[in-house]
Amino acid sequence: MCGFVGCVHSEPKSIHSNIKESIKKMNTIITHRGPDDEGYFLDDFVNFGFRRLSIIDIENGNQPLSYENERYWIIFNGEIYNYIELRKELIDDGYEFTTDSDTEVILALFSSSKEQSVRKLRGMFAFVIWDKVEQRLFGARDHFGIKPFFYCEQEGITYFASEKKSILTVMSEEVDMNSLQHYLSFQYAPEPATLSKTIKKLPPGHYFTQKPGQKMDIQKYWKPNFQPTNMDDSKMIREIQDVLIDSVSVHMRSDVPVGSFLSGGIDSSFVVSIAKQINPKIKTFSVGFERDGYSEINVAQETANALNVENISYVISPEEFLAELPKIIWHMDDPLADPAAVPLYFVAREARKHVKVALSGEGADELFGGYNIYREPQSLRMFSYIPSPLKYALKTLSAALPEGVKGKSFIERGVTPLDERYIGNANMFNEKEKKLLLVNYQNHLENTKITSPIYSNSSGYDAITKMQNIDIHTWLRGDILLKADKMSMANSLEVRVPFLDKHVFNIASKISSNQKVRNGTTKYALRKAAEGIVPEHVWNRKKLGFPVPIRHWLKEELYDWATQLIQDSATDYIFNKQEILKLLHNHVQNKMDNSRKLWTILIFMIWHQIYVEKVYEFGYEQQRVGQVVAH
Repeated sequence: MCGFVGCVHSEPKSIHSNIKESIKKMNTIITHRGPDDEGYFLDDFVNFGFRRLSIIDIENGNQPLSYENERYWIIFNGEIYNYIELRKELIDDGYEFTTDSDTEVILALFSSSKEQSVRKLRGMFAFVIWDKVEQRLFGARDHFGIKPFFYCEQEGITYFASEKKSILTVMSEEVDMNSLQHYLSFQYAPEPATLSKTIKKLPPGHYFTQKPGQKMDIQKYWKPNFQPTNMDDSKMIREIQDVLIDSVSVHMRSDVPVGSFLSGGIDSSFVVSIAKQINPKIKTFSVGFERDGYSEINVAQETANALNVENISYVISPEEFLAELPKIIWHMDDPLADPAAVPLYFVAREARKHVKVALSGEGADELFGGYNIYREPQSLRMFSYIPSPLKYALKTLSAALPEGVKGKSFIERGVTPLDERYIGNANMFNEKEKKLLLVNYQNHLENTKITSPIYSNSSGYDAITKMQNIDIHTWLRGDILLKADKMSMANSLEVRVPFLDKHVFNIASKISSNQKVRNGTTKYALRKAAEGIVPEHVWNRKKLGFPVPIRHWLKEELYDWATQLIQDSATDYIFNKQEILKLLHNHVQNKMDNSRKLWTILIFMIWHQIYVEKVYEFGYEQQRVGQVVAH
């Protein structure tokens, strides 16, 4: 697990000393991604920088790495879990290796198969390869978007990096108001855009090629296709068990100790239960809060005891939560208003004191139908029998009801088509609310602008599968994987996610709707697969995620802080602040639970202070700068 930076120039004369210094600065600011080592590569057209967190082939896996008499050079962030098998195949085909690293396997595979090589990789990855002979870049991002890839094309130079803040060292932040408007709906900036006008993300499942002086040519190499079958429960359960045992096994390949996060839910418990069979001494890590009902530590410890593994837990106070929040948002690059990012930061911090690698349960809900909202199509089925004129009348009636009236939301959802009401797991502000909130609301940027293309490619799917497909293309990459990468890397910890494996997806894609949600139970097939493997007390436990008590804190411990932040924020050109203060007042008066909406605004305001107003400064002491290698 590592971080990289780099650039490609249109003309060889563009390589000069200030560019070299820029690359060093870009590289230094992501020291947290790779505190073990650094490296640089320079030739006529490209400049690479790299930070290393040593996991595989600790002695010889340094980067940038070359292959085939230094024809190919690579910078790579991630892990390839089938590198041992690929290496053997390549050796059988006559390819030679000087290291035991998965990085060299990528290079040899590229030498063998060029663009098709990425289709053979099983793992999480973002990388760039420079071919000195053809003078061409090739880069790719993994299937699900586990690892980040930022880039910016301007004035004959393309910059790329593992974190946006690296690119921001060579240019100033300019808020993309289009992305901001979508952020207020989704609680994150939907990919491939960022909150910076000129910086984008390479989409998951895509690769690019580029010649110096030309634009990036971006191509899709994989997309998640659901193909539900009529496989009976017992066969499906066996296949889920087999593929997860295999996935956890290969995800534990490492030359350093591997631990695991452990909550009170089935996902992490399933992972730990399998991992324990491979390493009986695996350490597990949990966090919680002081307030009753907002900690899964007790259940996690009960699970650890049942599995006979060590559990290390940490309780987060409101004061520590608030003290670390600006640094957490700085690490995030773009604002992410998911409160669960904060406990994830703390559990990663605790884990890093003991291990370099931790397993986690991200992706199980998206692949196996785990979110409670996925029960909605069944609960709203009655509306499918209501004639359209009556639906229109009910919609008019529900619109006339005051907010908070019992049944209003249920009727509104029931009479609204799925592709209009479901934009993903988070839906913060609707269009009417955004019009009141924003100084310059743009009518052409409704939230469905993001989701409509996904629905268009979901024809033939049932309602639950359509919702899963929306979440895989939005929520998973924009929220779940964003915080997993940034919060773990903030603490120099590699997080691996065995559920987000292309082999696991191949099985999950065959699950029928009835095997996802049955009798009100989500992740039905996965829960049945867990029986006899995970402790009994977690089989059917309700999903909580990382519960954070912001609903209470914004009325109590964080009220004064929130009020002051709203008043001091230099965002009057963006927000109508009286509307924000009204949200806070109504929340404190218990008229509405506005905690998530307020949190969405507050997180953006802190981000604005950091990246636009420059109220905070974060960085690192000057690290030892490695020798630039010229070839």
